[in-house]
Amino acid sequence: MPGLLLKALKTPLELSDYDLGALKPGYAKVALKAAALNHRDYWITQGLYPGIELPKVLGSDGAGVVVQVGQSADETWLDQEVIINPGWDWGTTEAAQAADFTILGMPHNGTFSSHIHVPVETLRAKPKHLSWEEAAALPLAGVTAFRATMSQGQLRPGEKVLVSGIGGGVATLALQFSVAVGADVAVTSSSEAKLARAKELGATAGFNYREEGWTAKAAESFGSPNLIIDSAAGKGYANLVELAAPGGRIVNYGATTGPPEKLDMFKLFWKQLKLIGSTMGSPADFRGMLDLVDKHEIRPVIDQVYSLAQGNEALARMEQGEQFGKIVLRI
Repeated sequence: MPGLLLKALKTPLELSDYDLGALKPGYAKVALKAAALNHRDYWITQGLYPGIELPKVLGSDGAGVVVQVGQSADETWLDQEVIINPGWDWGTTEAAQAADFTILGMPHNGTFSSHIHVPVETLRAKPKHLSWEEAAALPLAGVTAFRATMSQGQLRPGEKVLVSGIGGGVATLALQFSVAVGADVAVTSSSEAKLARAKELGATAGFNYREEGWTAKAAESFGSPNLIIDSAAGKGYANLVELAAPGGRIVNYGATTGPPEKLDMFKLFWKQLKLIGSTMGSPADFRGMLDLVDKHEIRPVIDQVYSLAQGNEALARMEQGEQFGKIVLRI
């Protein structure tokens, strides 16, 4: 089967044939129609991820058609249009993933390929209103955004939400999910163009975090957020603690700029804030995310679509950080 393989760190992906092996009992073979990139894919190519095994087909997001099912697998999946839950072996509790939780695309061969073998329990019906590219853009970013905003963030209609670093796949879907359930949403970015795009998706305010005093401006014009969804942390985290409403929640699904320089414990306990971590999502989160997408006919934002053979160009686009929404490979 043709796939984009990472054979050595810090080298381009190679489009070449590889052996999928025999279809295991309980697994399904999916002919992929589209796949999507995540920052995780780029970090793996740079060696910035634990447990890297090479060579490997990268890619956590994919959508396609089931063309074969293995022994003991539910045969009703055959010929069905599906998306794949990229989180495997979550475990038995909703509170957090188990120690053996893994993500499709490392250590398992991923979706940057014509076909893939996956456990049937990871399959879900493709939302009918989505194109193949939109469906492929949904799984990892969608479940991460849903858990951060709904399961961990406990977002309620009418609350004020701040989503930092708008433009990435998770942040953009967090904005869309929050708007869909009736929240008042503001976003941050260093790009005025991205702030403008966010307002087209329903954000009522946008703030450039590079501007001096942006938090005071946000507090005056938007108000104090009940919920903040953040993936950056770093030195800007103190601004989020300052801005959050009393009793507010700050949910982090990443820390791309490193740990906070300091944490003002007085503000933390006096404002009775909740600092919450969030990673990926459980099967229940994945089902809840799909229900929300179906109910409101939410469409993931697509930045650009490349062919499978253009996978390295797609990774270069992600490295530049200029995208708004998801970068997709059409297969």
